[in-house]
Amino acid sequence: MWNRMALLPSQAFYLLINNSGLASMSLTMAQVYKQYQDEDGFLYMTYASQEMFGR
Repeated sequence: MWNRMALLPSQAFYLLINNSGLASMSLTMAQVYKQYQDEDGFLYMTYASQEMFGR
């Protein structure tokens, strides 16, 4: 089953890579994988959303 994340216009979405930083939003997932993959071949990501824009 696939789920979609619903964000309000006042929320921002972040992808944290390897618990160390944000991925550039201009990179494709293939580029992110190639640049940040772990030694075990997996790409570890955490997502977060946060209220932004003064709401």
